[in-house]
Amino acid sequence: MPDLKQQGEDLRDQYRKRFTKAEQYRKVLWTVLCDKFFQRYILTDATVLDLGCGWGEFISNIKAGTKYAIDLNPDAGDKLGNDVNFINQSCADQWPVADQSLDVVFTSNFLEHLPDKAAVEATIEQAQRCLKPGGKIICLGPNIKYLPGEYWDFWDHHIPISEHSLAELLELKGFDVEEKHGKFLPYTMSDGNHPNLLLVKLYLKIPLAWKVMGRQFLVVATRSQQ
Repeated sequence: MPDLKQQGEDLRDQYRKRFTKAEQYRKVLWTVLCDKFFQRYILTDATVLDLGCGWGEFISNIKAGTKYAIDLNPDAGDKLGNDVNFINQSCADQWPVADQSLDVVFTSNFLEHLPDKAAVEATIEQAQRCLKPGGKIICLGPNIKYLPGEYWDFWDHHIPISEHSLAELLELKGFDVEEKHGKFLPYTMSDGNHPNLLLVKLYLKIPLAWKVMGRQFLVVATRSQQ
């Protein structure tokens, strides 16, 4: 059996090394991303779960009625506000969340870090179980099609994912895909790239720019009503 406590501690150390220098910028950037783009998918009284929440940049900035965040990294709990219910566990295990109780599951740059496809499938099955019929799953992540070399520059990238492969998995697990963008945001900020926030706001308004600079997919799906 894997030592999940040790895995969490390793993840904590890795995350600190990779993102500490960019922490303040990421907080401000996600304020923009939530306010100018992702809030459109989420009602302010919705129940939302941030899957693989990292240091909580999304869930801390999105407006919602009830907030959950799940991550194996124990540091995450110290980064979240009192309005967020933190679940410190593997996302592939059963979530302590009631069936059909969530309106939205959001995940960013996370699924590719899971150890194998079985873990990805188990995670999507948990999202399907916990979402209400018609509830949304919003997935953002690096697209292997446009990063065939750079994708593997991160030691903890295990699963190659494209917008099409993820959409197919979601459909197999009981979701209806509503949006599928192969190119959405640029790739990474862990290399010290910190775009001007005014340019970020402009970029979000111009889908044509996504096709030029985007390297991350965006897939939005709803849980089937059946």
